[in-house]
Amino acid sequence: MGNDPQQPADDLRLFHTGEHPCGYWEDRTARDLVLDPRDPRLASFYPTALSWGFRRSGDLVYRPHCEGCRACVAVRIPVTEFRPDRSQRRCAARNIEVEARVVAAERTDEHLTLYRRYLAARHRNGGMDDHGAVEFEQFLVGSWSQGRFLELREHGTLIAVAVTDITPDAFSAVYTFFDPDMEKRSLGTLAILRQLEWAKRESRRHLYLGYWIQGHSKMDYKRRFQPLEAFDGRNWNRSQLTD
Repeated sequence: MGNDPQQPADDLRLFHTGEHPCGYWEDRTARDLVLDPRDPRLASFYPTALSWGFRRSGDLVYRPHCEGCRACVAVRIPVTEFRPDRSQRRCAARNIEVEARVVAAERTDEHLTLYRRYLAARHRNGGMDDHGAVEFEQFLVGSWSQGRFLELREHGTLIAVAVTDITPDAFSAVYTFFDPDMEKRSLGTLAILRQLEWAKRESRRHLYLGYWIQGHSKMDYKRRFQPLEAFDGRNWNRSQLTD
């Protein structure tokens, strides 16, 4: 494979999707660059694709490639260099009794119930409201990923799940869902802190956080994890992302 993400070597094929509604801005449309989902080598290409700014959703490995828009910026945290800021330390202290447990990426009734509650509260009328067991499997598990679920439990009760992909060099935070009644506990931030601890124990270099979008309130928390590296289309650079 070459250094240019637009020109992979050998015969790995990439496709442009058609236009579809943007998942971040209601008034925009989007297109994605997708690695051939039928390629049996996709799992082995995936670690490199992460380093090219791609992301996994189910069995699809994609990167936004919208005409006239470059708002989505892939970001990652260098694990050993991360130092929590004051807000993140408060989050960790506030949730000190929360236990983290790594389990197989397999759906249980408990996972599905929490996932559906989360979608109903956080993504009402967003196209995911009717997700059931099949959609859960398609979106969060897939057929080839080597992922795990990082469960967060308080006094035995499941309060959050961080879907995490594992590669030889890095972890990727695929998706996190949590108890919507605990929004003030900052469980999304807590999940990243626990993923970083886990990645450090496993000697991984990076934790990929997906995309940061300037001016998007739901993405703002990502820039508070410092140091942070942002992908410019060719290279990863240290970045102080600002509004």
